[in-house]
Amino acid sequence: MTDFRAPGSPDMFAPRYTGLATFMRTPVAESLDGLDIALFGIPYDGALTNRPGARHGPREVRNQSSLMRAINHATRVDPYALCRIADAGDVPMTSVFDIAATHGDIAAFVRGLVEARVTPLACGGDHSVTLPILRALAKEPLALIHIDAHTDTWDSFQGSKFNHGAPFRRAHEEGLIDPARTIQIGIRGAQNVAEGWDYSEAAGMRVMFVEEVQRRGIDAVVEEAHKVVGDAPVYLSFDIDSIDPAFAPGTGTPEIAGLTTPEAMALLRGLRGLNYVGADVVEVSPPFDVGGLTALTGATVMYELLCLLAESRSGG
Repeated sequence: MTDFRAPGSPDMFAPRYTGLATFMRTPVAESLDGLDIALFGIPYDGALTNRPGARHGPREVRNQSSLMRAINHATRVDPYALCRIADAGDVPMTSVFDIAATHGDIAAFVRGLVEARVTPLACGGDHSVTLPILRALAKEPLALIHIDAHTDTWDSFQGSKFNHGAPFRRAHEEGLIDPARTIQIGIRGAQNVAEGWDYSEAAGMRVMFVEEVQRRGIDAVVEEAHKVVGDAPVYLSFDIDSIDPAFAPGTGTPEIAGLTTPEAMALLRGLRGLNYVGADVVEVSPPFDVGGLTALTGATVMYELLCLLAESRSGG
């Protein structure tokens, strides 16, 4: 009889093109017992205002994340040595044609993680999915690091208050985030109205347009983010469209002249040492991708987020 390896137990050292695709080749979670960090997908794009396809993001990011290895070459962090990490699958959804009901499914899933004292790291999905994650996490208003081309503080679109351009306006209205401890980095792109930019600034959020980021440099941006957030519990949300479409074309609302991938990596690595309660990467849209480039970028961002969460969770 030949040896049998259960398909739920990926081998980190096997050839990276073999085995079932889980996030970072982590084990499939059979329960939440003893788990520190759960990687999970939210394959939902029912709140998009432009190009669809982010519902396919988690599957393709899982595939490209097979290319990730354990030890971060820049920080020498090995998240798997610090924490118990597993792929918790995708959020089960029961009403994908109903945005509010789907957000309820997402919040219920994350609430289960929170009750088990497991730190969530999500892969979306459109950016509306961050709102229910925050609803599940925020016992008090959280600090927020939001890396994006857009402030996502617009109001309703085509009659919906829960579209992917509005999650942080809703989060502020619901008292889920502390605007004085919120920083939005990389904002750019022409708009028909200034409503979102104006709302963020009027609420007291620190808005760093991409021109300021590029003029001052990543080190100054990192210093500003640490100053804004302080030691408060913080959530980090990374929209892949913060990166220039030359590097990440597969997204719903691309804006040119964005962050380069080296800038994005330096920014994330500079955000070590904060009190993280969770994170996400969103808006990877494989139908608009080129050669898997955006999914690979999303997987790499997710790995960097995993390193940040593992250090924070372990006290390292």
